[in-house]
Amino acid sequence: MLRASHLPPLATPALSALRFSFIPTPTFFSPSNLHKISSFAPSLTFLPQTFKPSPPSSSSSSSSSSIGFKRLLAMAGRPYFKAAASFSAESGSGGGREILVQHLLVKENDLKLLVDLQQRISGGEDLSDLAVEYSLCPSKEEGGMLGWVRKGQMVPEFEEAAFSAPLNKVVRCKTQFGWHLVQVLSEREESLLQEIQPEELHVRMQDPSFLEDAQLIDVREPEEVARASLPGFQVLPLQQFGSWGPEITTKFDPQKDTYVMCHHGMRSLQVSKWLQTQGFRRVFNVSGGIHAYALKADQTISTY
Repeated sequence: MLRASHLPPLATPALSALRFSFIPTPTFFSPSNLHKISSFAPSLTFLPQTFKPSPPSSSSSSSSSSIGFKRLLAMAGRPYFKAAASFSAESGSGGGREILVQHLLVKENDLKLLVDLQQRISGGEDLSDLAVEYSLCPSKEEGGMLGWVRKGQMVPEFEEAAFSAPLNKVVRCKTQFGWHLVQVLSEREESLLQEIQPEELHVRMQDPSFLEDAQLIDVREPEEVARASLPGFQVLPLQQFGSWGPEITTKFDPQKDTYVMCHHGMRSLQVSKWLQTQGFRRVFNVSGGIHAYALKADQTISTY
């Protein structure tokens, strides 16, 4: 049975290496209830060496607020990866499908336990309750919830089982991590993430209806906004993520076009990717941030 407790306000919990080890593009993090401090350090042991999180570099071009946000992620036990300088103009495939998945993981030699657990689920027990008690995956803290995923993000065996499973039916599969019981709770059309160039954003902002219909988010810190800003943008400082993150779907409509901006486009890219995990259907990252906007679209905007 799908219960309200299965869908926390931040619907993407800490993921195991099932998801991170095969993501082909730079991944932000798996944000779930970042206001709750917990440790999932064991999950890092599942990660191939080349995909383990890199510590923030002192030579990084990111501002101190971005580094502070990464420290927050580390405190919360959520792994992240440093974003690359380049980014595809469109990360969604358009006609793809995303599924909401929960699972339970046991050791390879515990097939008897797995069969017993599957029988208990058939008898009316809940997979999420059993995951809390028996699962080896760090997602057990979230009842086995892995959040919304799309093809190409999971290890092949798990992906094949999940994407071919009927809704709500519990199926099992084996991966290099052990045996899994997998349940798909819901499905939806794949979300879209695009980069918008400053010049195009400037043209759109001249239309009064755009400012009324679009959702504009500036993730810079207040002292940065005081130096340069654009009309219509609501300021959600990244350093204060813990206060506004859990309420994002009540403050904004996931079905509306959402534009995210920062200083140079990197912090906003991270938040844009996270918004996708929260169910936002169309997200636009402002390429180059307000700095590029000031240089290319509106020279009356100050640079800093």
